[in-house]
Amino acid sequence: MNYFIVDDSDSIRAMLTNIIEEEELGTIVGEATDGSEVYVDELEEKKVDILLIDLLMPNRDGIETIHEIAPSFKGKIIMISHVETKEMIGDAYSLGIEYYITKPINRLEIANVLRKVTEYLLLEKSIQDIHKSLRSLENHETNKQTKGSSLHHSPSIVSAGKNVLLDLGIISVSGNKDLLDILSIMYQLEKEGVRKFPCLKELYTKSIEKRFGHSLPPNELTKEVKAAEQRIRRAIHQALEHTSSLGLTDFANSKFENCSSKFFDYSQVRLKMIELEGKICQVKGHRVNIKKFIHALYYEAKQYMQ
Repeated sequence: MNYFIVDDSDSIRAMLTNIIEEEELGTIVGEATDGSEVYVDELEEKKVDILLIDLLMPNRDGIETIHEIAPSFKGKIIMISHVETKEMIGDAYSLGIEYYITKPINRLEIANVLRKVTEYLLLEKSIQDIHKSLRSLENHETNKQTKGSSLHHSPSIVSAGKNVLLDLGIISVSGNKDLLDILSIMYQLEKEGVRKFPCLKELYTKSIEKRFGHSLPPNELTKEVKAAEQRIRRAIHQALEHTSSLGLTDFANSKFENCSSKFFDYSQVRLKMIELEGKICQVKGHRVNIKKFIHALYYEAKQYMQ
């Protein structure tokens, strides 16, 4: 079984990891410290079978996170929390969780619950395999086509976006999560039939609502939107510097050729290169085209998916 653990406590995540590994219950394929860091497409890509999630977390709590991922996540969800109120537990079960475990963590309880969920998952898988076999007997040719298409399974928009951010040298900067959230939002809008590129303010607002939920007061929402915009702007400036430095090292560098024209105005890239060479003093207030950058990031990510 593949497990993904979401809890803002390092010690709780470590305890759960130890129980799973020492009891040989499966493999930890990912962790997150907050619900805002959980993407359903990433869970699917990592083939997560069981999601262990805390209820109370700083930015987006467990209930909001489950509400976000439940329609698409195919695995089982176990909630672990200090909260014991019937109302909160009822809300969790109404969203489709398998078990609600109260803290402090009891090793025996955790192990027993995980074994029960594992048995249920294996039973489900066996039933699914039987159905697949029956469909295969009924229509062998259709099954061959399905099998062939599964070999070309494309990565998620978030995973593809991470590859693009890696090429741009900003995979580890603070604005990367904001940009990945925006990619996820744009991809969902496109799937819903929205073709027009949203305005930047709308994207910033949706990304904050995705991270913090819809309960932020207007003044806090405005504050967080401005902070996200600044993080994104700084990230783009770092991408500009990274791309320009590639051109200084090797003007024929493939990443430089690809990124310098797609993501930026070439005049800005050239100016940055001259600045990095030390031929001019540092230019303050480099104006970057944020809309062009995000547009290019989205379409490059879609290319990676193909």
